[in-house]
Amino acid sequence: MRTFVSHLRMYIFRGFLAMIPVALSLLVFQFFYRVLDKRISDLFDQYIGYRIPGLGILLFLVALYIIGFLASNVIGRRFLGFIERIVDRIPIIKTTYQAGKQLSSTLALPEQQVFKRVVLLEFFRPGVLTVGFVTGTLQDEKRNEKLLKVFVPTVPNPTSGFLVMVNESQVTDPKWTVEQGLKTVITGGIISPEEIG
Repeated sequence: MRTFVSHLRMYIFRGFLAMIPVALSLLVFQFFYRVLDKRISDLFDQYIGYRIPGLGILLFLVALYIIGFLASNVIGRRFLGFIERIVDRIPIIKTTYQAGKQLSSTLALPEQQVFKRVVLLEFFRPGVLTVGFVTGTLQDEKRNEKLLKVFVPTVPNPTSGFLVMVNESQVTDPKWTVEQGLKTVITGGIISPEEIG
């Protein structure tokens, strides 16, 4: 009986954990529906005389596309740089803006392919492994060997950390993707692969 109860409890808990991402997605969708879509639909109903369900969300996606397109070209980058210079002079807004910028930079890292691959290396002291990301290679002419440039991020913010130069023999390949490595760092190891390849 005790085995059955523990089995039941374990799978109910796992089901609860599996539902968290779904519930969060539904909450975000509900927020956009209530705040954005409903207000825009109400405006259309007031001025045109009929409602268009989903129009607010569609307009929001179009706006995100336009902002993303503008941010990717020279004029958009100059405009964003101009806004950043203004924001840097306002103390409280500056802190919030910098935090948001760090988060967006973190999420954009896999897309930019800044990190070539994930490695594990000894750090702080022998026997203690940490996650690192290979950013490139460097030729050591004196020793006639190739060194890896490895970025060791801080947890939970992978936009800051340490840069170390190590030999290929000093790292272990865990067979993780860059995305898996980033998730491991950002979540402090809560979400990570269960084995090293």
